[in-house]
Amino acid sequence: MRLETLLPLGKVDPGLRRPDRPLDITAVAQNASLLESIGYGGLVVEETKDDPFVIMALAAQATKRLPLATGVAIAFPRSPTVTAMSAWTIQKLSKGRFTLGLGTQVRGHIQRRYGMQWSPPGPWIREYVQAVRALWDCWQNGTRLDVRGQHYNLNLMVPLFNPGQIDWPEIPIHLAAVKPIMSRTAGEVADGIRPHPVCTPSYIESVMLPAVRAGAQRAGRTLDEFQVCMKPLVASARTEEGLQAKIRDARARIAFYASTPAYREAFAHLGLEALADAAMALSQDQNWEALPALIDDNVLHQFAVIGTYDDIGAKLFERWSPVATSVEFSIAVECDEDRQTLADIAARIQSSDDNRARRLILGTVD
Repeated sequence: MRLETLLPLGKVDPGLRRPDRPLDITAVAQNASLLESIGYGGLVVEETKDDPFVIMALAAQATKRLPLATGVAIAFPRSPTVTAMSAWTIQKLSKGRFTLGLGTQVRGHIQRRYGMQWSPPGPWIREYVQAVRALWDCWQNGTRLDVRGQHYNLNLMVPLFNPGQIDWPEIPIHLAAVKPIMSRTAGEVADGIRPHPVCTPSYIESVMLPAVRAGAQRAGRTLDEFQVCMKPLVASARTEEGLQAKIRDARARIAFYASTPAYREAFAHLGLEALADAAMALSQDQNWEALPALIDDNVLHQFAVIGTYDDIGAKLFERWSPVATSVEFSIAVECDEDRQTLADIAARIQSSDDNRARRLILGTVD
């Protein structure tokens, strides 16, 4: 199993609250070089407050071996042509180390943050991925551009705007997913999924991956190289004392997600509909500080991996290696001791192959 990380190092999913530390764009190159020296399996950039393709360019320029991915960039506000060009450029700069991770976002953000018309995201992102690949095929192989769909009609590519061939034209595409419909779409057109942090191992195994396999079968595709890249909920610190504050934050994140209708299915899978109802009621009243109290220890441990730096690597590996090909985690590195701790965690998590997860993805588990 590969170990990936977001930036800044040590970042955790903020959920309801603001992150402890913002991304320092001037430190991207330094952090990427550090991760490469440790032997990390990948650097992932999400789209929240900074342009992920700019961050990717900084990291690509500073490294030679470190895999890079957007995890994820929001697709719909960008035309497929813009996204295809950004990915093509990063792939050239990184010499073949880039994975394009795409997400759809929810209706409210598409309409009220991006000012766009909403459409069912499954068919939309399927057409979007197909359009991106058609552009790449046009640039690499000279294939005539002819995309005709409900959302995009693309048939113009003059030489002035054609970037031409590159040495690494095969760019994997991953899709953010929670519900079966997006998982099925990923099986049809993508090379991997990035489940939301509320997706537990049992949910991935029994809900998401069967949908992935159904999508692949429908499209006549193989899943031999398909990836499951997990960003889990984690509470970790160097000491037991420091861990308690992280656990409180984890309760807040879980409660926030429980209040969000888009993630209800993952909670319902565990029989937690009543919890989701209570969390939604508190959020509608904007009673944010009351949310964490809804998360008892049983719910906490179902969603979050909890441990000190001494044992968090083993715990992450134990929970996620059966279902994921990569997992996201890091700690802040402020001294040589932190660097060695992070290197030890990376070595533990990446100590074996991903054969268990591969068999599960393919549906060949006994």
